[in-house]
Amino acid sequence: MDNLPYGILRAFLTPFLMILFRPKVKGLRNVPVNGPLIIASNHLSFSDSIFMPLVVPRKVTFLAKSEYFTSPGPKGLLKKLTFIALGQVPVDRSGGRRSEAALITGLKVLAEGKCLGIYPEGTRSPDGKLYKGRTGIARLAIESGAQVVPVAMFNTEKIQPTGTVVPKVMRVEMIFGEPMTFTGDSTDLQYLRQVTDQIMNRIQELSGQEYVDEYAVKAKKNATENE
Repeated sequence: MDNLPYGILRAFLTPFLMILFRPKVKGLRNVPVNGPLIIASNHLSFSDSIFMPLVVPRKVTFLAKSEYFTSPGPKGLLKKLTFIALGQVPVDRSGGRRSEAALITGLKVLAEGKCLGIYPEGTRSPDGKLYKGRTGIARLAIESGAQVVPVAMFNTEKIQPTGTVVPKVMRVEMIFGEPMTFTGDSTDLQYLRQVTDQIMNRIQELSGQEYVDEYAVKAKKNATENE
């Protein structure tokens, strides 16, 4: 039943995606059709969460703040239904830190053999560059045994810049890399950083973005302070 809104939205949006944005997709055969899977993508625009899942041959589940699902009134209900239709599940922060809550929820999704979509940078790139990845993706990959498919998105920051509601019609592109598998000690912080960097390096190879060894959140904060 939880797939019904997702299926309806996908059936409705796919024809528009194909006709208007003419997606150019490479490497889709690298996405396993069964078993636990993590799709790790660069993050340029909100529309990444629309374009990429619509070309993947299985449901892609993203993690979202639980607050998005509990807003009051008609507007809150619309927001909740939209996030559900986009394949997003709420992350409950009440039981601990945000990162730990996301990890627990992500592991539950993967334990059910589903596909989890993750933006390792943690937030949208403020300037089109690729930023340092958060190590949560490494823990998820190691503890779940899921394969990681790196993805590079192109042009979405031009199609829907931050703050823009109506997207600009132009071609969207994406490249899916070969699956990566990781084993080892998920409590070893140095190893988690190494695994995360391997994933980010692969995304950078696919996207051709300039890499910045800094968290995107910090870069955004510094930019705001310098204004």
